[in-house]
Amino acid sequence: MADVKIAKLQTALAALDQISENEKSGFVSLVSRHLSGEAEQIEWSKIQTPTDEVVVPYDTLASPPEDIEATKTLLNKLAVLKLNGGLGTTMGCTGPKSVIEVRNGFTFLDLIVIQIESLNKKYGCDVPLLLMNSFNTHDDTLKIVEKYANSNIKIHTFNQSQYPRLVVEDFMPLPSKGQSGKDGWYPPGHGDVFSSLMNSGKLDALLSQGKEYIFVANSDNLGALVDLKILNHLIHNHNEYCMEVTPKTLADVKGGTLISYKGRVELLEIAQVPDAHVSEFKSIEKFKIFNTNNLWVSLKAIKRLVEANALKMEIIPNPKEVDGVKVLQLETAAGAAIRFFDHAIGINVPRSRFLPVKATSDLLLVQSDLYTLVDGFVIRNKARTNLANPSIELGPEFKKVASFLGHFKSIPSIVELDSLKVSGDVWFGAGIVLKGNVSITAKSGAKLEIPDGAVLENKVINGPEDI
Repeated sequence: MADVKIAKLQTALAALDQISENEKSGFVSLVSRHLSGEAEQIEWSKIQTPTDEVVVPYDTLASPPEDIEATKTLLNKLAVLKLNGGLGTTMGCTGPKSVIEVRNGFTFLDLIVIQIESLNKKYGCDVPLLLMNSFNTHDDTLKIVEKYANSNIKIHTFNQSQYPRLVVEDFMPLPSKGQSGKDGWYPPGHGDVFSSLMNSGKLDALLSQGKEYIFVANSDNLGALVDLKILNHLIHNHNEYCMEVTPKTLADVKGGTLISYKGRVELLEIAQVPDAHVSEFKSIEKFKIFNTNNLWVSLKAIKRLVEANALKMEIIPNPKEVDGVKVLQLETAAGAAIRFFDHAIGINVPRSRFLPVKATSDLLLVQSDLYTLVDGFVIRNKARTNLANPSIELGPEFKKVASFLGHFKSIPSIVELDSLKVSGDVWFGAGIVLKGNVSITAKSGAKLEIPDGAVLENKVINGPEDI
């Protein structure tokens, strides 16, 4: 039955001229694996907590060389790749998420460029920046990158694969049923980074320039900076793959974690966990760390494994609906590739290396006095004694960036804030200070204004009379 489906799929794909032969064969391979039901069930009793050799504590890493020339040699072995396929639609933006303004008028992309520019300038090295786009972000990104034409940094862009959405009913590609627009296609997750790097020719180009490692991170993670200690450690220990993990808090219970399993290090995602063990997986006692998606990978190892077609990461089925038609997207995640690389490790890094902006509540954190901006680096305010960031919940009125910004004359001071919950139509004046636990609720249909200069400490506000 599966063979018949695959044969029909191949015939349908042959008629689609929007994608390359590489993409067609990659897609067929993914669908075949999905239909064969090859997913291996995790044997819960065989899961072991990784030792410090497998997940290395960051503070045990040796200091990198202090000599400028030695540092330059080290950095010249590195390329940086940012995953830039995501749109800012959840935050009400059109175009790539990386062009949302984060702070002082700078976008994610501006900050990434400034960071690498300052490295190249300081050490006289040549660290290139690669942006992996999707067909959704490609055209916009090319226009945006033009403004960096005169910088001292080589910027390369390439596209990840474009795969057709599958109609659930008969497993045929949606575009072959007349859905010719963008809705017929999808980018298959960041697990696609390795084969796309190879297919684009960028991998061979980097190897020919003497690059040995690539640092891969989400473009919206402001904490994902080049780290000399990590690079130095990997080169000295010949680790082909390194995943940065960081201690879990209750906000991260769904994040994937590293385990030792049958003699190898593996990423365990919540989707792989048997129902009976989900609460155990979410506890922060047994599984103390989670994946930041900051990954350091050997370029030679990527080439070897892609050529051998050995990177068979777990498939993540993502059901969607397009114009009333039930479709399926088959995706993979880059972190799941860890088990295919030799001498793969995790490094348990400080929380400061994980500062993603997934929603406007995260934007509030990075735009506030909790952080300052130095050379493109977002640095945490030393005045904040609590290592955890405040927990922030904003209602739907704040979901889109434009309306979020409109509700604040200036971003409040939150250095001493533990939690903030805002619901309803709440407007903030300038120079407001929030401390402790603050909850503000505007009554349905009413506008609630917090006046300029208000200091709110451990307050529950349900109307103007409570301010």
